[in-house]
Amino acid sequence: MKNNSLNTLFLYLAVGFLIAAIIMFMAESLTAGALLLAGFWLSLAVGIRRFPSFGQLAFTLLIFAAVTLSMGFPSAFTQVGSLQLKSLIVPLLQVIMFGVGTAMSIGDFRGVLKMPKGVGVGLLCQFTIMPLVGFSIAYLFGFPNEIAAGIVLVGSSPSGLASNVMAHIAKANLALSITLTSVATVLAPLATPFLMSQLGGEFVPVDVSAMMMSVVKMVLLPVGLGLVFNHFFHGKFTWLDRLMPKVSMAGIVFIIVIITAAGHDSLLNVGFLLILAMFIHMTCGYFLGYWGARLFKMPENDCRTIAIEVGMQNGGLASGIAASMGKISTLGLAAAVNGPIMNITGSMLATWWSRKTPEEQPENFTKMETV
Repeated sequence: MKNNSLNTLFLYLAVGFLIAAIIMFMAESLTAGALLLAGFWLSLAVGIRRFPSFGQLAFTLLIFAAVTLSMGFPSAFTQVGSLQLKSLIVPLLQVIMFGVGTAMSIGDFRGVLKMPKGVGVGLLCQFTIMPLVGFSIAYLFGFPNEIAAGIVLVGSSPSGLASNVMAHIAKANLALSITLTSVATVLAPLATPFLMSQLGGEFVPVDVSAMMMSVVKMVLLPVGLGLVFNHFFHGKFTWLDRLMPKVSMAGIVFIIVIITAAGHDSLLNVGFLLILAMFIHMTCGYFLGYWGARLFKMPENDCRTIAIEVGMQNGGLASGIAASMGKISTLGLAAAVNGPIMNITGSMLATWWSRKTPEEQPENFTKMETV
């Protein structure tokens, strides 16, 4: 009861912050407006926990607060002393991917043998729908070349661990979700550079071998180390199991903030259109992923899984690649915008599906899928 009262108080506080922020912006006091708007997002993140069905949006609202501050005070998030903060993106991504590896096991890859059709259809949808839709959107919207290439880069990236959480909430096939994420992540050093060379190369020069090495360093090596750590030390460092998800969330916020600050000027020019483009991109991923799986006569819970896996991309990897190419302020913008939109749309879709129990499948169909 006390928590509900406190959350309600923060909701009222959020309304106050929002009204004050609007007044400040109307008075052209942008600094004060940015601070008050950040206060609005923070208060709303606490207050929204009063409603369990919206509680998962709290993390996204924290991202909005951080992004607001980085847009209002970009210089504070670009350099500290002589340290360029963008130089931390790749090491931070490697830490996050190590955490991804510790959450995986060799058993996750055995799902390929248990669910070959689901994995095959999922990977086919993953590495065709999003790259092609991303290229089409980038071309139709007429973005500057490097920003357009960033959209293709997001579409060419594998899914991330957030998709596993959403699959669980959506009453989808969690085992298939984990397997698809694991296999797509391992395939990323080959798939992402190849797709970028074929599609993103229309907008910017792509050095395939250099990108492959970058993805190996950012993904394959840390994930591999995480797998080894999990295999030999599983359950022996429970504090690390609790810490890594928090480190990952903090790292994602930090990466988004750095990219937003670095791309401040570009975002002012294309911000709204880029948000719209990424929303369309993601929505197409969910829709086409679901109906693509339907086309192959997959069970309902597998269709949900593939829709989520296709729609929710690993924006962190896209950010790391953009940073390694020295184009974080342009090529990385789509990845920064992708994060909050992905969390909002994924949470909404998963919550909606959670209220709809998947239809039972014929017994013989289920057995066939698990052979």
